[in-house]
Amino acid sequence: MTIQQTLRIDGRVLLPGDAGYDDHRKALNPALDPRPAVVVRAAGTADVRRAVLAARRHALPFAVQATGHGTHVAHDGALLLHTGAMAAVVVDPGRRIARVGPGARWGDVLRAAAPFGLAPLSGSSPDVGVTGYTLGGGLGWLARAHGLAADSVLRAQLVTADGTLRTVSADHDPDLFWALCGGGGSFGVVTALEFRLYPVTRVYAGALTFGRDRAAETLGYYRRWIERVPDALSSAVLLTRDGSLVLKAMYAGDPDRGRALLEPLRTVAGPVLDDGMRVVDYAHAAMGGTFARTFDQVRTLDDDLLAALLDEPDSTVEIRHWGGRIARDSGAAAHRDAPLSIVLDTVAPARTAAALDRCGIGSGFLNFLHDPSRMSSAFTAGNWAALRRIKAAHDPDNVFGAGLAVPPAVLTAA
Repeated sequence: MTIQQTLRIDGRVLLPGDAGYDDHRKALNPALDPRPAVVVRAAGTADVRRAVLAARRHALPFAVQATGHGTHVAHDGALLLHTGAMAAVVVDPGRRIARVGPGARWGDVLRAAAPFGLAPLSGSSPDVGVTGYTLGGGLGWLARAHGLAADSVLRAQLVTADGTLRTVSADHDPDLFWALCGGGGSFGVVTALEFRLYPVTRVYAGALTFGRDRAAETLGYYRRWIERVPDALSSAVLLTRDGSLVLKAMYAGDPDRGRALLEPLRTVAGPVLDDGMRVVDYAHAAMGGTFARTFDQVRTLDDDLLAALLDEPDSTVEIRHWGGRIARDSGAAAHRDAPLSIVLDTVAPARTAAALDRCGIGSGFLNFLHDPSRMSSAFTAGNWAALRRIKAAHDPDNVFGAGLAVPPAVLTAA
């Protein structure tokens, strides 16, 4: 039986040469030119189940893509399941919950939740897919107040490696639920996700731009300042290629209080060249991000590391404050006890790499990871071992092993 005969679905089956194949095989990463054996554009959950079973029957590698943001490997010869059409968003304002399909983007959720005075734990771009971002951890600008996006998931519906449709939660299949919420797409194809929304409407957010004359003093003050700010304030300091120091901040509270909290740091940094701080609807707070070609976390920002970061003329450097609710939650994702992350949009030069080797914890973060060989760096050693055991229990054949994936543990007989 051919793959076309096996895949009798409500969506579309696209083979090389078919109209639409090229549109749906590509990821957003321009360096990739994937050539899957077949693209399945799913119309619903039944199509997802049939795609998983068809890939197994025809011994094809299996990969999933919704928006293409998280695709880092060309899935040549695979069955590529495209879930972008499954983009429904339903908001229950009374319970403060959203239920979304795997093709939904954050902009869809923001628009649906805002009329009720609610907000999701979204990322910096409304175009990013909700499910991939959330399963990878999800570090947003409300994370210090409310945690990572993965920690707000209440229930997930997914198709597992044997083609079974399951609904998991903290009370039903808790191990699989824990692994799914932060461990990425290694455990099944999510067909629906339910998560909490929060009563956030307006925020004091944006960026302040300064010269670099007082950058060393500013960063020295910043590492002390973050120890006493409330969880409602998230911030990052950027050293940009154009010679500027930029303070990004979002305060989910009274704007006057937000201004007062930022004022000491603003004073140390010197004259403001551009004041982009505004009171805005959360849905319209455009915070942007720094491409994480180099990423690590640190528990202390010492003078040697600061000196190396300050001497980076060919990179944009971002130093971001974590902590708060992130550190108090206990989900699968991330190294939660590190209060700061360091991001460079280039491969770190020798001096900075050496300083990070000495000061950093060698961590990755799944949403920022590009190299599948470094998957284990995105988790603590204990969580990595637990994820591999759960993977072995639910997907021992590694059906969901494409791209950034947790490999199954090798189980030995007692």
